[in-house]
Parts: sequence; C-alpha cells; structure tokens
Amino acid sequence: MVTSSNVPRLVIAAPSSGSGKTTVATGLMAAFSERGLAVSPHKAGPDYIDPGYHALATGRPGRNLDAFMCGPELVAPLFAHGAAGCDLAVVEGVMGLYDGAAGRGELASTAQVAKLLRAPVVLVVDASSQSRSVAALVHGFASFDPQVRLGGVILNKVGSDRHEVMLREALEEAGMPVLGVLRRAPQVAAPSRHLGLVPVAERRADALAAVAALADQVRQGCDLDALMALARTAPPLSADAWSASQADEARGPQLSPGPRPVVAVAGGAAFTFSYAEHAELLTAAGAEVVTFDPLRDEALPEGTTGLVIGGGFPEVYAPELSANEPLREAVAHFAAQGGPVAAECAGLLYLARSLDGKPMCGVLDADARMSERLTLGYREAVAVSDSALAPTGTRLRGHEFHRTVIEPGAGAAPAWGFTHPERRVEGFVQQGVHASYLHTHWAAEPSVAFRFARAAAAGR
Repeated sequence: MVTSSNVPRLVIAAPSSGSGKTTVATGLMAAFSERGLAVSPHKAGPDYIDPGYHALATGRPGRNLDAFMCGPELVAPLFAHGAAGCDLAVVEGVMGLYDGAAGRGELASTAQVAKLLRAPVVLVVDASSQSRSVAALVHGFASFDPQVRLGGVILNKVGSDRHEVMLREALEEAGMPVLGVLRRAPQVAAPSRHLGLVPVAERRADALAAVAALADQVRQGCDLDALMALARTAPPLSADAWSASQADEARGPQLSPGPRPVVAVAGGAAFTFSYAEHAELLTAAGAEVVTFDPLRDEALPEGTTGLVIGGGFPEVYAPELSANEPLREAVAHFAAQGGPVAAECAGLLYLARSLDGKPMCGVLDADARMSERLTLGYREAVAVSDSALAPTGTRLRGHEFHRTVIEPGAGAAPAWGFTHPERRVEGFVQQGVHASYLHTHWAAEPSVAFRFARAAAAGR
C-alpha cells in the first residue's frame, strides 16, 4: 500500500559547487534543531562527508539520495524512510542545480531529486562578485526547467550593506524572494584536503564548534519562519517508505537457527564512509553489527564472523594503521581462514601489502600509494567472480572517489567489470574476500547484504 508523507521539506541548491550549499544546509539543520524541531538531514549524490556534518547538526543519521546508484524510483522511498516522524527535512544538493551524471541528462542532479520529492528549491548564490547580474542568473535557473520550483534565494558572501541593497533591489525586480543574506565568515569554514572537507570523526570538537557557528550565522542572516513556510508548501509525497526489514524478495534462504552472526564494521577516524542503510540491511538480515576502530582496537570484536571495511582516509593514517600490528595480523588471519570480508576503497588499501611503503594487512598481493590523479565518477559494474557479496553477473551502479592507485589493479579473480563509462576489470576476489575501489549503495540491491550475512552465519 502506498503511503503519503507530509513532511515539510526544502532542497538547498546552488548554481555551482563552492557557492555555500553545505554552509547553508548544515546551518539551517542546526538552527531548526535548536528550535526543538526534529530535522531529517539528506544529501543528494554519493558524498559521505557532508552527511557527517548533517548528523552532527541534527542528531539523526545523515542519509544520501542518489538517483544514479539507487535509481530514481528509490529516491522518494529512501527519503520517506529517513524523514518519518520528523518536523522538517532539509536536502543538500550536489554540484550545480542541473548538474548530474555525465552524459545522462538530469539523472542524479539536484533538480531531479527536487522533482522526485516535489520539494521547493532554495538557491544559494555566491554574490561576492556581482550585483544586478544576480537577477539574470537567478532568472535563468528559475526558468530553465518549469518543473523545478525555485522558491527563493539565499545570498552568500555579501560584502556590505550597500552590496546587499543592490542585490535585493535586483531580485525584487525579478520577483524572487530573498530568504537570507550571509556575510563573509571564514572563521566557520570547515578545513578541506585532497577529497573535500575533513570528516567529522577526525575533528569532532572543532566540528561541533563549526556547526554551532553555522547555526548562529544562519539564524542571524536567514528568515527561518519564511523558510519553514516555504517547506510547508511541499505537497504530500506518495511513496512507500523504504524498509530494510521488508526487503523480503531479496532475502533468499533464511539464516539457519543459532546465534546471530557478528559482522564487524570498521569505523573511527580512518574509516568514516558508510551509508546508514548498510548496517540496517545487515541487521534486518539477522546479523549483529559491531563497530571497531582499526586505529585503536588491537583485536576484532569477539565472535566476529564477517568483516566490512568501508571507505575513508587510510592514506592519512597509514603510520598509525601500520603500527597496530596485532589488528593487522588478526585481519589477515580472519581472511586466511576464509572469513567473509567486504572492502571498499579505503578497505581495499588496508588489505593491501603496503600503503605508501607502510605495511598493511597483507591479505592482497598488491601495493597502494598516493597519486596526483583524482579518480572520480559514477560506474556501471557487473560482478565477474562469485563472492560473499554477489554471484557472477550481478549488476550494480556505484562510484569511485580516490587519489590513490593500487598495483596490480585487479587480481586473478577480479571483483567487477566496468561497463560504463569505460571497460575494464577491477578489484580482488579470493576466498571470502571481496575488495574493490567501487563504492556501492546496498539499498539498490539488498540481496548483497543478505548474501553477506549468510556467509557470516556460515562461520558461526
């Protein structure tokens, strides 16, 4: 039965990257949360880092809405799942409003997500180098796609009172409401490095202070009442809320009777990239999910029968990861015994023989190093080897996002064959190990989680 979600909602977009979407979206989430509202945070696209700041601002898991990896049909259900019972939902966009997957039209763009959610859009404009021209810019974005409802503008990096007056006059002529004006405030900017913002887990105290400062900046510069009123104009959204426990068609054979298999999931500062739905799916599949920190813990959690090592920044922590020899040996032993291991990107590097010359777990006969080249983009992939995650022939969409290389790039039994935008094989499958650079979203193919849980259960 299709249910209806009446959660007020806003999509925070911009003409281009670097305009201030994260500043505004995170500040709004925090400011509304301070008012006592339950705010549901979302991020369009595959990015893992921004949702960490969103979670800090709201006290709720930051969730991604990616129409490429999960398909447009799952955007509304995943939104309804995350926003259930909330007073407001704020969706931070990706890149420019109309930018999506390369060569795929609007697919995975902020505009497509806004249309799928029937949500009004607030455009964040970097006004630092313009005055009256802002009206032409905003008019173009408002008229480009009549199905995208642009409800107002927040002006960022405004230089002075006089500058603000000129901008407001221009937008008034264009009939576009100004819902906020933010002055330049570098003191609340989050630090960045080679893959974007520094994750919350690496700077929690500073991140808390930054989010509080963003809330204060947005509270002072934005009309929160007008923004809430705009959010309430979103019509009811008819969609079945996604549920991990209801993915019945993907479960396959139920787990055999016995204790729940323990799936250890790497966390801490070095492994911060994970979609919330992965743990929810593993739990629904019957596993007990336990987090451990490879920087600090010298042993895997007691009773571990499955191991998930997701993305993050092991290159930043290579010396510390290498120094934790007891855990490296425990991981190597677990893999050598045939235990199921799912490793994505950072996990791939951790399983390698070395990373930038520092010894890693040595599970894979490969060496990794930092590179000057950024590898970034969506991928269409097919499993080319049977593994604990997927049988041969399973098709998934994912993304790559790294500045490292591993040599060789694929083992004797590769993990994936990429079919778009280029053809190549990638990753490693050996015994119970599935290791690859490809980030995937298991909500798109829940059978992955249930297959992995069954593999973990076999080792009880």
